[in-house]
This record gives sequence, structure tokens and C-alpha cells, in this order.
Amino acid sequence: MSLDDERVTTLDDLKTDLARRHKRTPSGGASVDPAVVDADLDKLDRDGYLIWEHLLTADECERIRDEVARWLGHTGRNSFEGRRTQRIYSVLSRTRVCDRLVDHPRVLAVLDRLLMPNYLLSALQAINIQPGESAQLPHHDDGFYPIPRPRAPLAAATIWAIDEFTAHSGATVVLPGSHRWGRRPPGPDDPALPAVMPAGSCLFFVGTLWHGGGANTTDRARLAVTAQYCQPWLRPMEAFTLSVPRDIARTLSEDIQRMIGYSIHPPFVGAVDGLHPLRLLQES
Repeated sequence: MSLDDERVTTLDDLKTDLARRHKRTPSGGASVDPAVVDADLDKLDRDGYLIWEHLLTADECERIRDEVARWLGHTGRNSFEGRRTQRIYSVLSRTRVCDRLVDHPRVLAVLDRLLMPNYLLSALQAINIQPGESAQLPHHDDGFYPIPRPRAPLAAATIWAIDEFTAHSGATVVLPGSHRWGRRPPGPDDPALPAVMPAGSCLFFVGTLWHGGGANTTDRARLAVTAQYCQPWLRPMEAFTLSVPRDIARTLSEDIQRMIGYSIHPPFVGAVDGLHPLRLLQES
């Protein structure tokens, strides 16, 4: 049957990608044992977060640390960003050294189950909490989307420990089980735990989990890289199709290309001139 012969009688008839030429392929998460993913999802369902230790080697952490150091400069513009916290935005436009963090199979395997197909990368930042920084305001990452709680998460995030996370160096503080709360914010009696983990580890949590950067009372900075993801029908925090030039986008993995906007949420959300955005990367 040709496209012209197909009839649309309800919106359900438009659930497929009208661009059609660019078929969606499985993500790199397909390489992960489904039993391992099941266990990860069980922990997420119970606590709202999980920690994978030693996903990066010491050499990989050192390369990331050396590469991002050149852009560490200005501190935050307010107490939420951190007056003594250095942040690097638009990391994808600057270097390839963090790409493996964005499309790590263990991360994608969970996202493939947690979010809808063609989920998007919402942000990729390096965050360096310097000595003397105070604790960040507790928040949940998808709180910027005005959809009332309780609800399923609209987003998820990873925080990669490039330096060791300790209770005193600014480890992210999480509130276990808070992903199931309604509208109420954390109170003084709610248990909060620092996500202590060695360098090279990854904290993964859903967008409804209350958390915040911890205070750094040591004499050493604490470097991390965070990659955040959202449902394909939401507006990401960073506009990657504007910040990442096409020449750079062409060099990225298929998974990252899809996640920065070279994909469609069926039938045509994200289209360019009615066509699949990947065609832009195929033009000379």
C-alpha cells in the first residue's frame, strides 16, 4: 500500500514516523544483558536512583579532567548554579572526550525502558565544585516542566564522578524514595544521603528525585560531568541543534545524533521543512 492509499481516521493512525526514509535503529543499550537492566530498573523504582561504580578508568578520568580544565573559569551567576562552582555548558560543541558518557550502553539500556523512543539529550555540563561551596537548593530536574506531581518522570540524569565523591567534597545529596512524592518539598526530617562513590562512577536518577549538590568543606575541587535526558516531546535545556555545528554533529555517534535532535517523535515532531532532520547532515 502506498502512502497516498493510507487513510487517517484517528490520531493513532499517525503513530509512525512519516519521514520513513530514516528508520530508527536500536541504541547501544541493546548490548546490555536484559537481566542487568531489570535489576537496575528495580533499584530505580525503589529508590529513584542507583550508582554504577568504576564505569570509567583512571586514565579516562584523567583525560576528561585535563581536557575540560581549559574552559573552567567563571563561577555560577546565582546560588543555585553555585557562587563557588565552575560550570561548562555546551560540552558537545567543545570536545569529544565526554561522548562516551553520553551514550554509554549501561545508561542507554535504562533510558530505552524509562523514556519513549527517540528521547533527547537535554544537557551536558561539566561541574566543578570548589572548596567553600555551600549545599545547593534541593530540587528535582524535571520540575521546570509545569506538570503536577505525583507522576512518572519526564526526564533522567547521570552525574559522572571524575573526582571521588565524598560526604565532604560536594557529593550529590539524594533523598531516597522522593521520586514518588506529590507536590511537597523536602523537610528537615526526610532522610538525605550523599552519593559517595569513587572516581569513574556514575549516579543515575529519575527526573522526579529530589537532590542537590553537596557542600564542599575540603581543600580540593570536585569535578563531575552531568548528562541529562528528557522525553522526545519536551524542549531540552540546551538547544544542541544551535550550539553544535553540523560539521561536528556529523562526527557524533548515531545515538548522540538522535539525542541532540536529529530524530523525530512520530509522526512529525522535530521535522525540518516536513522532512527528517538527518537529511541536513547528509547535505554537503
